Amino acid sequence: MLHTNSKKSDVIVALDIGTTKVCAVAGRKNKHGKIEIVGFGRVKSEGVMRGVVTNIDKMVKAIGEAVKMAQRSLEEPIHSVHVGIAGQHIRSLQHRGILTREDSQTEISQKDIDRLINDMYKLVLPPGDQILHVIPQEYTVDNEQGITDPIGMSGIRLEANFHIITGQITASNNIHRCIERCGLKVASMTLEPIASAMAVLSDEEKEAGIALVDIGGGTTDITIFQEGIIRHTAVIPFGGDVITKDIREGCTVMKQQAEKLKVKFGSAVSSEVYDNRIITIPGLKGHEPKEISEKNLARIIQARVEEILDYVYWEIRRSGFERKLIGGIVLTGGGCLLAHIDKLTEYHTGLSTRIGLPVEHLAHGHKEQIYSPIFATAIGLLIKSINDIESGVLVVEEPPKKVEEVVEEKEAIPAAAEGQNPREENAIEKDGKWYEVLFNRTKEWFAEEQDSEF
Repeated sequence: MLHTNSKKSDVIVALDIGTTKVCAVAGRKNKHGKIEIVGFGRVKSEGVMRGVVTNIDKMVKAIGEAVKMAQRSLEEPIHSVHVGIAGQHIRSLQHRGILTREDSQTEISQKDIDRLINDMYKLVLPPGDQILHVIPQEYTVDNEQGITDPIGMSGIRLEANFHIITGQITASNNIHRCIERCGLKVASMTLEPIASAMAVLSDEEKEAGIALVDIGGGTTDITIFQEGIIRHTAVIPFGGDVITKDIREGCTVMKQQAEKLKVKFGSAVSSEVYDNRIITIPGLKGHEPKEISEKNLARIIQARVEEILDYVYWEIRRSGFERKLIGGIVLTGGGCLLAHIDKLTEYHTGLSTRIGLPVEHLAHGHKEQIYSPIFATAIGLLIKSINDIESGVLVVEEPPKKVEEVVEEKEAIPAAAEGQNPREENAIEKDGKWYEVLFNRTKEWFAEEQDSEF
């Protein structure tokens, strides 16, 4: 945990490192409890594959540009960022913890719960893995089950089910390294699906039971809530990039052309394409232009989206909450911008579906582009960081002192007495190596005598 005296109104910077984009969002909470976006930067991501950093130099450049864009409208310089982590290395597991208390008369306190949570961090994991989040589920106090908040109760035996999320140490280390090379510090690291849920889901939906599906460029992240608690998390190593790849191979066009076809003319349901317009793609130098029918393009996209939804539905069934999702599915992320993807999701899974926009917690008066599902993760990171700081779970490090302050401090230090070398004084006082000082002084004296002869 980091320490500081940060105020509630301080500007917080969230950084979303994605496969297709790097997004930096600066914001703070206003007096009405809404998030004001005061700085925003988005650049194309390079050096990331399926949510994992693969080229540090390219990533450092992208992060630097995004933060610089967000910095333009801020008065104070950015020193630290709250970053998200995702990727196919993310795993989740369920574990049960038990704490035997010494006194049954005293009330269960937050300290007891913290002890139980800290014990989870001692679990033996596969080599190279680390625990990212420990999320309590239900508690049991002396065989009394289904307790959501045991603080204030009395009992000897405190048990709890935990949802534990793990990831590779190297993946988080690479993110740290990239950010530090930009001259910044990592204030906190959050799993991206958890952050997205903060931005697009309401408390009612989390209580009712809902699956959030964040379709990104390289991965599709799933978070399942029920009774207000995270029940299951998973990362599927497929996203919008595989759809682009299929278009590129199916239509034999360049990658940039395939991406434009997907964004501008793409549909997730081929039966919804009625006009069947012919799209003309310029050919390479000296070659004839290509003609692609809109219906064939939709068929290629639909086949791949259905495959991604198969994985999503399998994860929902694996979680055991398939019949408990009253709220159905919420789609977010850049992949959900495909036309009719919500309709295809309903057909394929049998669950009601809506598109999740990160607008509920934002104050009015911002650019329309920030209301896109593409920025759900970045805004969610911002919301979670502000909430954690206000609740005392997280405190941000104090920014480094300005040059002027350092100079003033130096001037305040009393000067050393005349004829004494401060380094020599420290050597005598701290190390006690008086003979080294004597040797150096003798050597200097002989050198001066030799110079005077010439």
